[in-house]
Formats: sequence, C-alpha cells, structure tokens
Amino acid sequence: MLTSIFSPVVCEFARIAVEFLKKGSNPKTYEVAARKLSVPAETVQHGVEGLMFILTESSKLMISEVDFQDSVLVLGFSEELNEILLQLYLENRKEIRQILSELAPSLPHYHNLEWRLDVQLASRALRQQVKPTVTLKLHLESGDTQSARVLQTDPATLLHLIRELERALGEVKSSHCRRILRNIK
Repeated sequence: MLTSIFSPVVCEFARIAVEFLKKGSNPKTYEVAARKLSVPAETVQHGVEGLMFILTESSKLMISEVDFQDSVLVLGFSEELNEILLQLYLENRKEIRQILSELAPSLPHYHNLEWRLDVQLASRALRQQVKPTVTLKLHLESGDTQSARVLQTDPATLLHLIRELERALGEVKSSHCRRILRNIK
C-alpha cells in the first residue's frame, strides 16, 4: 500500500508511527487518515504498523545508515521516500531505543553456577547399582535482586543437554545462519 501513495502521506504515516511508539496507539487517528485517503482504516493501520516495525527493529539492532537503506530498498519505495525514512530513522532511533528499553522486561541473567555430584554407592534394595545425580545451583541476577535455582539431573541427561547445546552453537557458525544474522544486523 505504501508504495502506491505519495511521499507526503508516507511521511505523515511515519510521523504517526513515531507518535504511537511514544504515546501508544489511537484508533481515531487511523480513521481520520483513512477518510482523507479514501481507503479502509485497516489499510492505514497496517501501513503505520509496518513503519513502526521497520523503525523499532532497526533501532533495536542499531543498524547503520547503509544497512537501513538496504533493508528499505527491497520494499520498493521511491528514492525520495527511502531518504525520508532514513532521516526519520536517524532522528528518532535513540528515542525509540529508550522507549523499547523501558518496555522490555527485566529478565534474570546468569551470575554463577555451583555443582555437586552425588553418588549412592549401595543400598540394601539395590546392591549392585550405582545411582549418580548431578545437582546444579544456578545463581541469577535481575537488576539489584539475586536469586538461585536448584536443578537436579542424572549424568546421561546432562550429557545429552550438553551435546544439544554444542550442536546449537555449531549451527550458529553455519553459513546459512551467518547469512541470516548478517541480514538482521
């Protein structure tokens, strides 16, 4: 839809998108813009939401000017419109990042790990079996608060988990994944 309308209209959509990021969505604004353009309000809403997505994702990843232009180029906008969107992005990216950081949840992150291997060597019921367990105490930080999670598993499950994590890390190094990450950044 945005490729078929004039640059001033897209500029207005972009201004609305930035305003919505700052203050929140207002359905009446969609209706007013839809009446002016003689299109359904949903079409205007999708256009504004698309621009909000471009701006938020670009700001979140702090992509460079060249990467932003490459990202917008595939959308089929005119050169003039691409330049306007670039200026809008450059003017608002710090403020958008600040808004996004305020909205982001404070997730706990790794601080320390303690582990212990417990082995039950024998019991009257199980004379010949050894029953090892690995106990992990994961210390987490979330802002100023600290918490701990205790996890317990057998060595076979722990080895399987390690293999899966190593495989996932190996996948990140694959050419397919690097190409995707390059396009994201």
